[in-house]
Amino acid sequence: MTTTSLLQQAQAAAEANNLVAAEHLYNEILAKKAGSNEKTAAEQETALYELGALYRDHKKVKELQQLIQSSRSVMSGAAKSKVAKIIRTLIDLFSTLPDSIDPQIAVTKDCIEWAVSERRNFLRQNLETRLVSLYIERGSYYDALNLINTLLKELKRLDDKMVLVEVQLFESRVYHALRNIPKSRAALTSARTSANAIYCPTLMQANLDMQSGVLHAEDKDYKTAFSYFVEALDGYSAQEDKHAVSVLKYMLLCKIMLTLTDDVNSLLSGKMAQKYAGRDIDAMKAVAMAHSNRSLKQFEEALETYKTELSSDPIIRSHFTALYDTLLEQNLVRVIEPFSCVEISHVADSVGLDTRQVEGKLSQMILDKVFYGVLDQGNGWLIVFDEPRNDATYDSALDTIRHMTTVVDLLYEKASKLN
Repeated sequence: MTTTSLLQQAQAAAEANNLVAAEHLYNEILAKKAGSNEKTAAEQETALYELGALYRDHKKVKELQQLIQSSRSVMSGAAKSKVAKIIRTLIDLFSTLPDSIDPQIAVTKDCIEWAVSERRNFLRQNLETRLVSLYIERGSYYDALNLINTLLKELKRLDDKMVLVEVQLFESRVYHALRNIPKSRAALTSARTSANAIYCPTLMQANLDMQSGVLHAEDKDYKTAFSYFVEALDGYSAQEDKHAVSVLKYMLLCKIMLTLTDDVNSLLSGKMAQKYAGRDIDAMKAVAMAHSNRSLKQFEEALETYKTELSSDPIIRSHFTALYDTLLEQNLVRVIEPFSCVEISHVADSVGLDTRQVEGKLSQMILDKVFYGVLDQGNGWLIVFDEPRNDATYDSALDTIRHMTTVVDLLYEKASKLN
């Protein structure tokens, strides 16, 4: 039986969802010695990809790990660049498997050790860069930072700008996750500087724009952050990348934080929102509605209903404290608007919070001059004052005194000259 007919039979078995038969046939193809036969080598490469995809579809994590390890010996006679491509492609198959971070890290480390022993520096650097991204995904930020520092020294010496940009971007993300915003911003600046010296692929540029937007949002500069997110969304959308939905959520977050309800509605009715419609966008729509209604209760209901979509995103979660405070202030202002004097307990009941918590927040709002009033703690009242108007008389008097001072100084100078 020829290798070609074996490959066709394996493909037919895979299409029929017969995992055992397909696996047996693919392994039979991989067991053959290719030697200098380019056709057999090409069919073995196809068999590796298709068997890997089969393991991925059936969520066979251990088998996929073993396949990656065995692929190195199967393709030992192939060019270094082809072996590197095969290993990277097979590792990429892990990305859609649930709870596969630890196996990915283990197999990536194993491949790095093999690359070191074979003196394949380019493949090692590529795999170490991927290992950094896996550390970040798992939350092992200090492990990622140690590897980044080693990689940066080597990449700067080799002047490999493309990989350098990627690693510097990872460095910015790690420092942001560790809440070291100045270092995160410095790393992003370095990444942008390196990117300016080379042709930057669309996806990499979108990653840079997204990180820029995230850091501007940290500075509460939501207007600039929104413009960066727009650029990032264009890049991700053009590449059909999964991050497009996250960026669209961040765009909506920026508009919500800027209290631009009309812009939120126009974004939600736009083509992009319809293209990426789902629970993620519905979650932001619910938050926008709560913010528009100045309703803390609706906001908390949205958080509970869309807990996975909102709480799992660290960028959105980090802004929720500020958003909660803003909504609480707006909710309190809405409750006390009709009154000149109101019981604090009534305000607390209206917003559904503890009286002491509401009293502390009202005190802070008075100090911040959100509204003018005074707390009568003896009676448990909040007395609200009208906003004071500035008396123009005082400003006019100060201007007159300032002009008189100037006139007197001039007269003194002239008198000094006459004498």
